[in-house]
Amino acid sequence: MAKKFGLIGYPLTHSFSKKYFTEKFEKEAIADCSYDLYETMEAKEFRKLFENDPELVGINVTIPHKQTIIPYLKFNLDESAKFVGAVNVIKKEKDGSLKGYNSDFYGFKESLLNILPEDTSSLRALVLGNGGAGKAVIAALESIDIPFILVSRSPDYEAEHEMLGYNDLDEKVMAKHQLIINTTPLGMYPKVDSFPPIPYEYITENHYLFDLVYNPAQTLFLLKGKERGAKTQFGLEMLHLQAEKAWEIWNS
Repeated sequence: MAKKFGLIGYPLTHSFSKKYFTEKFEKEAIADCSYDLYETMEAKEFRKLFENDPELVGINVTIPHKQTIIPYLKFNLDESAKFVGAVNVIKKEKDGSLKGYNSDFYGFKESLLNILPEDTSSLRALVLGNGGAGKAVIAALESIDIPFILVSRSPDYEAEHEMLGYNDLDEKVMAKHQLIINTTPLGMYPKVDSFPPIPYEYITENHYLFDLVYNPAQTLFLLKGKERGAKTQFGLEMLHLQAEKAWEIWNS
């Protein structure tokens, strides 16, 4: 039987996943597999997709459904999804049930470790943005014991995690936090002239800048960091790693 996979979200103006998996099937001569886009405004609509097509065995989940989809899975969640609090992979299990997983956590963590020194005990992080995209980042940082502070345009100083505003980022804070992770869409194509408003003059060669944005490869956030000697990483490797983890989940 042919196997179908896909992506749900809204809007789906472009898709890394469809291109990646279509090329993967061709390059690796994986027969009878296809990957399609399912633009869905409501998270609950994913169940109908599986009910109407018995060949559909797995889907990826993107914004705005990664968190709102959880109740519709009847809380049938893998530990990865529970840990992160978000789902980006759904698998049709052998018994026909639908289970939620999170491969973003794995993708970000592995890509981050590729640029960090072996000893991360002295590192502290600033996580720019406090939206859904940052949940896997927070979970990964907690798993490798890197303390962090969230940075938001509208900081909630009573929030669960410590939070600062961009105006709070002075020389002392920047020196203390040498890992800076952008989870916002600032700098993403086509708005490539935007960037997070941090004080780049305090970036040094001891800093590490990670941008979840993958298009373009060199955002202004990263370029400004490079000018100051920082080590940088953009989001494409993370996407490749999370996609391969999703494929592993679907085929396990």
